[in-house]
Amino acid sequence: MTWVKALTPALSRKREREREQIRLQDHVQLWLAGEGGWLREFLPLPFAGEGRGEGRGEGRGEGLRRARLMAAVLLLAATSAWAQPAIIFELGGKFDKSFGQAAHAGAERWKAKTGKPYLEYEIQNATQREQAARRFAQRGANPIVGVGFPQASSIEAVARDFPQSRFAIVDMVVNLPNVQSFVFREHEGSFLVGVLAALASKTGTLGFVGGQDIPLVRKVLCGYEQGARYAKPTIKMVWAMTGTTNAAWTDPARGVELTKIQAAQGADVVFAAAGTTGLGVLQAAKDLGILGVGVDSNQNGLHPGSILTSMLKRTDVAVYQAFSGIKPGVTVLGLKEGALDLAYDDNNAKLVSAEMRRQVDAAKAQIIAGSLKVVDFTANNACK
Repeated sequence: MTWVKALTPALSRKREREREQIRLQDHVQLWLAGEGGWLREFLPLPFAGEGRGEGRGEGRGEGLRRARLMAAVLLLAATSAWAQPAIIFELGGKFDKSFGQAAHAGAERWKAKTGKPYLEYEIQNATQREQAARRFAQRGANPIVGVGFPQASSIEAVARDFPQSRFAIVDMVVNLPNVQSFVFREHEGSFLVGVLAALASKTGTLGFVGGQDIPLVRKVLCGYEQGARYAKPTIKMVWAMTGTTNAAWTDPARGVELTKIQAAQGADVVFAAAGTTGLGVLQAAKDLGILGVGVDSNQNGLHPGSILTSMLKRTDVAVYQAFSGIKPGVTVLGLKEGALDLAYDDNNAKLVSAEMRRQVDAAKAQIIAGSLKVVDFTANNACK
């Protein structure tokens, strides 16, 4: 039985190599599944028989070399993941036909230009904001972009914990050295909406439905009022906010109700700055035979001939810039930067005359030149 005793160590070594390979495969699967922290666990993995090269055929030394080769492959893959940007969409998702969809377009534009992939997550509830940002940071995503002001606190918390990673927040300011904050001069764009809406109105009364009652939405309303009175000093305004919580951005049924109320008060053009709540506003405007105004993305095609225009808020510009390279600090975007504008296409061509557009373009040129000043509500918490 001497040969059996001689064979036993070789079988033992083979089993050890197999167990070692299984352990490596488990780590590979964890990485592919996006489990954070696998690399820290993998690096100290013990390799039995290092340097002894015992046994016939493929010895432990060969098993060690294969293990190290696999580790090198994984490290290379991890390096690729490290450079991969990530984007977190707010409630409403990336196909909300509004704010989120514009941001998604920016990510897709970056992908088309670079040929590189990116990571994304659409939150379903408030607790997922920080969870998503932290998970991306643990995976080594860089940069991580939070789309929407509700994500400011989660981006701030995670950015503090991962100072070597880069982050961006759209529509809010986070004052950290590894965060780029993108904010917009929305009042400039809504001023142009007010000019066009006043020129289009036949009743002399305009409506406005906002989402959550926050300074940002008040800023849009303030610019809208200024533009309307710039075009027609006697214009009347009726307005309402949908609510005081984040749910105000995702309530189309309430948008319908508020539009009906404003139409009953004489409004024949209603501007919706309310996320997916605005989809209800635009539907109601069509059903009532009045004009709606979209926001963020070009929503003219949702109800051709019934949407006067859409105020384009180019969150795609912010996302594209962030993906292309974070520049910590505050970046302000407006008409001058091409990040705000009105949408003109075949869907609203019959609603906007050449003279109406001439007046809007003239106001736009003056704002860009600085000769026409538009009050920013957030500067003093007042529209004056």
